[in-house]
Amino acid sequence: MPPPDTRVNDLLLRWEELREQGQPQSAVELCRSCPELLPELERRIRALEAFSAALPDTRHSLVVARPLPLAASQELQPLLHSRLRGAGLIFLGGCLCSLALTAFDAQQREGMVWFDWLLFLAALVATGGLVGWLQLRRELPVPVLRRVEVLLIAVAMLSMAWGQIRWLRSGWLLDIAQGTAERKVMLLAGEGLSLYWFALIVLYGTFMPTTWRRCALLVGSMALTPILVTVGMGLTDERLGRYLLHDFLPTMSAWLTMAVAIAVYGSHKISELRRAASQLRKLGQYELKQRLGAGGMGEVYLAEHRLLKRPCAIKLIQPERAGDVRAMQRFEREVQVMATLTHWNTVEIYDFGHAEDGTFYYAMEYLPGWNLDDLVERHGPLSPERAVHILRQACAALREAHAAGLIHRDIKPSNLILCERGGVADVVKLLDFGLVQLAAAPRPTKLTWEGAIVGTPAYMSPEQAAGKELDHRSDIYSLGATAYFLLTGQLPFDRPTAVELLAAHIGQTVPPLTQHRPDLPADLEAVILRCLAKAPADRYPDAAALEAALAACSCAGQWSSQQAGQWWQNQPRSDATLSLVPSPLSGNTSLHEADTLSSSRAD
Repeated sequence: MPPPDTRVNDLLLRWEELREQGQPQSAVELCRSCPELLPELERRIRALEAFSAALPDTRHSLVVARPLPLAASQELQPLLHSRLRGAGLIFLGGCLCSLALTAFDAQQREGMVWFDWLLFLAALVATGGLVGWLQLRRELPVPVLRRVEVLLIAVAMLSMAWGQIRWLRSGWLLDIAQGTAERKVMLLAGEGLSLYWFALIVLYGTFMPTTWRRCALLVGSMALTPILVTVGMGLTDERLGRYLLHDFLPTMSAWLTMAVAIAVYGSHKISELRRAASQLRKLGQYELKQRLGAGGMGEVYLAEHRLLKRPCAIKLIQPERAGDVRAMQRFEREVQVMATLTHWNTVEIYDFGHAEDGTFYYAMEYLPGWNLDDLVERHGPLSPERAVHILRQACAALREAHAAGLIHRDIKPSNLILCERGGVADVVKLLDFGLVQLAAAPRPTKLTWEGAIVGTPAYMSPEQAAGKELDHRSDIYSLGATAYFLLTGQLPFDRPTAVELLAAHIGQTVPPLTQHRPDLPADLEAVILRCLAKAPADRYPDAAALEAALAACSCAGQWSSQQAGQWWQNQPRSDATLSLVPSPLSGNTSLHEADTLSSSRAD
């Protein structure tokens, strides 16, 4: 059985989903089914401030006071707030235009009495006040926003209803209706007046986020208002009665009925689309915020844990992108392998699972920072002391992985993130174990196939490029190629095609680093060139030996935490990038496909 904390989290998530689906009783019954967890559930609910109260005897009852679940309220609030502000500004603009037209039209001014001006002023003040309040108070809860919505609708309805009464009482309609075409005039007048109400009703249904039931109630009230005004005027005015009740009213009723139907249907469909979009942004206990990037096998999103409110990065793969079972197995193995690694220089895995549509995902720590590829691209080659500081951390992460019998097979600058963690600057995180291989695994169990290369050609070891069996010294070569790039800004081999790159790694001598950077310390250059030896036996035997060689370099220890902190303080936060994205060649890529890729950069 899962631990209590996991069960409580699962219950809270399921409870929230049932509330969103309009099944509050099912949500209550779900919690009652686990009486031993109800005290903890109540404590969590109060701590999250998701609901207002629960009954004292939580072993028998669980009553929710708030009408909206936390996540739904958080999604609805900013949308409803902005729509109300926009609607208020539109109506306020209409009132001002109407006031301007009245002021410049002498005939209309003559028909205005003091009460008309008073209502006009009241509508302007009420609407302007609501819009100003919304502008100043951006964190108003949804129930308060719903009351503002009703107030705005009431002001609009009263203004339009009074305008309709004034128009019918003005006698203008009777004057133009005299003669043989009086019925046609009334039909046209009914249609013309209906268009104003038609626009108000349809705009509300398609503009305001609401349920179809609430929409039906409000737009039904809007449609009923002009009909009641027309009936009242027809019954109290004998001259207007024969026109309004026989010709004007049926036309208006038909138009307003059509408006109500369009508004309710539109509101219903838009609500369905919003719910569908909201569900697409949810994976298990996580809500996706924004897409950060994509590679050959997966996509990465910035996400947030729905209960803990902790930011994280989620890597996922759709079933149709997997291509076959082996690809999905490789992706699942990546998270399982990474979850076994606990070194602080390896990216931490929080969780993994499958969504209802079969999407496999895992959540890892959010690392706002620089991948080393972007760092060199933006700021140029690193100083020797800083490069050694970074490489020693990468060695520490590899030491744990190699001790566990794992070979990364895709060490490169874009898979090393430089970030700030726990107030410490220049912390290195190794990520993307999608190509990891168990060193002791026999060949038949590998998730690769004939005619495929695995990894990134610019940083491949000779034995990896040749498709031979690998051990952990292959990662030593790739880390040496990464160090070459960090110190010189150049690849060990720069060739126009992937095939030529692979051939260079297999049979050509790496140019000295001092060819690109004459001031580089000789002892550091010797360490890097030994990593890039063609024969695995000529390289450092393991990551620990490489880390010791780097520590013995004359520049080791010269990059202080104060220097690192100062460098980070001088960087605009907007420039730091999150690069938890697999490279285009982070997967099983055929030699033909790889040959079409430029090798001027790693990816």
